[in-house]
Amino acid sequence: MKTVEMPKMGDTMEEGKILRWLKHEGDAVKKGDSLAEVETDKVNIEIEAFASGVLRKILVPEGDSAPIGSGIALIGAPDEPLPDNHPASTGEGTNGKTAASPAATTLATPVGTRFIASTSPTAPSPTVSTEEDAAEADVADAINRVPTDSAPTSGRVFISPLARRVAEERSIDYTRIRGTGPNGRIIKLDVEAALAQAQPAPIAAETTPDVGTRFIASAPSAIDTGEVVEIPLTAMRRTIARRLSQSMQTAPHFYVTSVIDTGKLAELRKQINAYAASDPSPVKVSFNDLIIKAVARALVKMPQVNVSFAEDRLLQKKSVHIGMAVALEQGLIVPVIHNADRTGILDIARASQRLAEAARTGKLRPEEFSGGTFTVSNLGMFDVESFTAVINPPESAILAVGSITPTPVVVDGQVVVRDRMKVTLSSDHRAIDGATAARFLQEVKRLLEEPFGLLL
Repeated sequence: MKTVEMPKMGDTMEEGKILRWLKHEGDAVKKGDSLAEVETDKVNIEIEAFASGVLRKILVPEGDSAPIGSGIALIGAPDEPLPDNHPASTGEGTNGKTAASPAATTLATPVGTRFIASTSPTAPSPTVSTEEDAAEADVADAINRVPTDSAPTSGRVFISPLARRVAEERSIDYTRIRGTGPNGRIIKLDVEAALAQAQPAPIAAETTPDVGTRFIASAPSAIDTGEVVEIPLTAMRRTIARRLSQSMQTAPHFYVTSVIDTGKLAELRKQINAYAASDPSPVKVSFNDLIIKAVARALVKMPQVNVSFAEDRLLQKKSVHIGMAVALEQGLIVPVIHNADRTGILDIARASQRLAEAARTGKLRPEEFSGGTFTVSNLGMFDVESFTAVINPPESAILAVGSITPTPVVVDGQVVVRDRMKVTLSSDHRAIDGATAARFLQEVKRLLEEPFGLLL
């Protein structure tokens, strides 16, 4: 019997919500078949089977959530008996937060990816994933015959020293935990699964999949109480609230603003688009595409801005991956253009258009919205002159871009009208000093006001 696990589909994902099962109990399942549609904190996505067999049991019903790495279904042979020690098969699961059998393997992966959830560092894995757990499994039979020091008077409880230490540290009553080790022995993974079940489940947004449309769920149902309309939070909105609150509370933001003359930038864009119109794959370059390229070039020159703060050290990233904030009805998502410093402007334009469309239709793949090292947020199309953006953790800076506006300026003693754009850099003062931020913004300004260098 194999356990299908909730896969990790993004850096920030902690749990997934089953929107609908595409296979039902008793259905034959082939490797690669879509099993279920799952709502994450970023997108809705289908997960596929990683093995063939029969879907013997659904452990997490539609509408319930489960932490990454936990069992959501069982696949096996038609006549294979269900395991007696599986929490869900004995009615002990809570809101779909179940612990898989220790021998289970990951059998679900996002469509189009090869992601193994058991490698997640943020969730308990149902497989023997550490040397300590492996040691527990190897010596379990011998130790099971020896009572633990803390066995209750009502009956003997077999628990490994590691599991007992974790339980005591987290104030968990391990006498109530069903062990999944040999002969019912409690191991560390059982304690971690019990901890996940004990945590209150977040309020799940009421979403109904749009029939016939992959990856898209309808907005949560509003409740009219007479005085107010209560709108349940989607998983995306809950994540936005949590992460941005964390960012403002933990990262001391400071802001540096610069005004950029966009005359030469507009002329270069015009020339590039005239050239691209005759390209076999025509594409229209936006100002934002040029800004992304300038930011990427500036980060190569000043890698001290391409960092993350990690308490006792800074993590300076060797690659430049630029996130582009995309506003959706249900919230904000940040697709990432990887290796933007080594990507040509036309390819950046193609990537940004494809990613923006995938974000709006809910078809982003996990790798397309993770791994960013710096973010550009542009509200210029909404006629916003300037604004300050909240840093997207674990990054240390974000560039807020306003609209291009005809502005009277003094040139050689004469008042003339020039197209100008305000940009504001938000920086984490723990990782970036004020002078460093100012020099970085100076470099971005130089590249945009003399944009021919973007082509070199």
